Amino acid sequence: MLRFTFRKLSLLAALALAACQPLALPSEPAAQPSHTPADAPDKPVNSSDEISTFDPNLPSYAPQAGDGALERGPAFLDEVDLRSAESFPPQIFVSLRGSLPTPCHQLRVTVGQPDAQNQLVMEVYSLSQPGRMCQQVLKAFEVNVPLGPMPASGHYTVIVNGELTREFDY
Repeated sequence: MLRFTFRKLSLLAALALAACQPLALPSEPAAQPSHTPADAPDKPVNSSDEISTFDPNLPSYAPQAGDGALERGPAFLDEVDLRSAESFPPQIFVSLRGSLPTPCHQLRVTVGQPDAQNQLVMEVYSLSQPGRMCQQVLKAFEVNVPLGPMPASGHYTVIVNGELTREFDY
């Protein structure tokens, strides 16, 4: 009987000591996944994320490198006005005020050189990353776009997004 009790106590002591031992760690680290899964196309994004390569030497509304990979959308114009700085030669600016479709859109403005009829054609539009979800709320903008020096004095017409908007004499 004493022998039976000694066996029980020995077995119990061995189990208690085994439970106190740390687990053996694998000698090799776990394999890392071979690729990182892409973000789901319907994943919400932070509206302050940059969506193209930004060149600090250009105005924020100027076309940037990487814009070709983005989706073009509208820019809603509320006001287009001409302003001039008192300088010589005169500096003419087009003041644009409006809204972008969402906070994830970025404003882009292109200004062409005057043509033979002294028409300056401007395009105002927005860009966003295709397939990204964003808050559906308008984002206001206001920019002053310099037209640069005119090649000659004369009467000039500014056409924004295909519509005659303003005229000025230089």
